[in-house]
This record gives sequence, C-alpha cells and structure tokens, in this order.
Amino acid sequence: MKYNNAKDMLPEWLLKQIQLYIQGEVVYIPIKKEVRAKWGEANGTRKLYMKRNMEIVNKYINGARITDLSVQYSLSEHSIKKILTGMKKVI
Repeated sequence: MKYNNAKDMLPEWLLKQIQLYIQGEVVYIPIKKEVRAKWGEANGTRKLYMKRNMEIVNKYINGARITDLSVQYSLSEHSIKKILTGMKKVI
C-alpha cells in the first residue's frame, strides 16, 4: 500500500471537508466493490484451480479412485471429495 499526501491529491475544498472529521492521521480508502477483482482473478490463480479441478472430475468420471487422485494432486481425500461435490454445480 502506498501513502500519498492528501494535499497533493485532493482538491482544496474536499481536503477542507475531510479535515472537519480527521486531521493528521492515516486513512485507508478502499477500492470500489465493482472495481475490485475477485480472489485469484488478477494473477490467474482462479483459472489454474478451475482447470485442475476439472481434470480431477474428469479423471474421477473415467474411473480414477479418490485415493489415487489424492496422491497425484497432493491433496487430502477430504479435499478431493469437496472438489467433486463443488464441481457438480459447475458441470
């Protein structure tokens, strides 16, 4: 997170309004919700996990056992079961 001086960024009228409520303190201004990316969208992690989960589902449908998938993907059997259950909504 980068700190900026409000005096350099905001119009004088707005700075005076803000100073009515707070002075000399650090304030965090969050990103608007419609601008904010969901988890993993900005760096591609979401797509990577979706692809992996689809592979797991396809292998399971084609006869792979949960224990084998667990070893192959380094996940617990419980995690594999959660993925299979969660992907039913997607498929």
